[in-house]
Amino acid sequence: MKQPISSSKTAILGIGTALPVHSISQADVADLIASSLQDSPDLARFARRIFRSCGVEMRYTCEPSYLGSPEDCRYLPSGDKSNIPTTGERMKIYQKEALPLGLDAALKALSDAQMLPEQITHLITVSCTGQYLPGLDVLLIRQLGLSPRVNRLPLIFQGCAAGLKAIQMARDVAEGAPGATVLVVCVELCTLHFQPAKEKEALFAASFFGDGASSCVIGKPEPRHSHYLSLGSGYSVLLPESTEDMTWEVGNTGYDLYLSPRIPKLLGTHLEEELQVLLEGGQYPELWAIHPGGRGIVDSVQNVLHLTDEQTRYSREILRNAGNLSSVTIMFVLNAMRLNMISQIKAPTEGVAMAFGPGLTAELMRFAYVPAYSPSSVEEQPYAVL
Repeated sequence: MKQPISSSKTAILGIGTALPVHSISQADVADLIASSLQDSPDLARFARRIFRSCGVEMRYTCEPSYLGSPEDCRYLPSGDKSNIPTTGERMKIYQKEALPLGLDAALKALSDAQMLPEQITHLITVSCTGQYLPGLDVLLIRQLGLSPRVNRLPLIFQGCAAGLKAIQMARDVAEGAPGATVLVVCVELCTLHFQPAKEKEALFAASFFGDGASSCVIGKPEPRHSHYLSLGSGYSVLLPESTEDMTWEVGNTGYDLYLSPRIPKLLGTHLEEELQVLLEGGQYPELWAIHPGGRGIVDSVQNVLHLTDEQTRYSREILRNAGNLSSVTIMFVLNAMRLNMISQIKAPTEGVAMAFGPGLTAELMRFAYVPAYSPSSVEEQPYAVL
């Protein structure tokens, strides 16, 4: 008989999230975009329509340039476009702003997991919005006081699916290395890559991305741990005939993102089959941690899997209140779900987490909310394929 997921030997023991100090309403971002498109009135009208319908009300940014008048915003200028920040300038801002945000999330995750920095054996850092060396991993080790011998596993330029991919990598590390405890830190500064749009597809990206960081500690539960997320099986899959539907390339004035309007339909076409593989034909669980890549994606997943509004509300609330934070977002959703389970004094409950990225990649994983430690969750037995 299969062991329940709540009996898995590996779990998310603590989660931390962080947002920049600057917030900006969706209406204000729409005004900036429309102002930058004065020479393209049809595109400006399309932008306002997209911004109203994408399910976002508030976003956060590390860049105060978005808070002033349209004339003063270098990223989305309403007039002269010769002074738009270069990719090099954007990377310098990333290097300055990424560390404190990631550090904030990591400290919260360690505290939530009741872990000391010296107990961390592996560090996975995730980002697709900035790169530099020595990287975020090296600086986090120094700032957090981790051992200089920590095994570093940077996961870069993998897009929105990378947060869940990192969790699954950490699960595999913790199960394969006795005594391992893994710290995952995701930082994305998406708003650094906003730039005047030249086509409709570019406006989809500008309509819902924001900045943020998230972190989690993954390892073996112990008696002091409670309200953790036990990790079951999962995998990554490339969806057919979708390679060009989501691209993320380095340009001269930031990274250039292309999102095809076909993405929700593609997910709706292939996702149900993949869920049957993940669940081995079993029943759907109660909990659904869906990466809110956009309102259309959440709608598509809800419709094809016949989920209730309650089951998708965590994803929609994160999208509404913070936007799509790329790889960071899935931990925001999992944490919101866990906090709600705690408030309702829920019994062990199973779920599925999913995130999507370039490829087109779908990252899928089973998990379970566990309210209290049980010795059965750490029995030395072969790990069941759940």
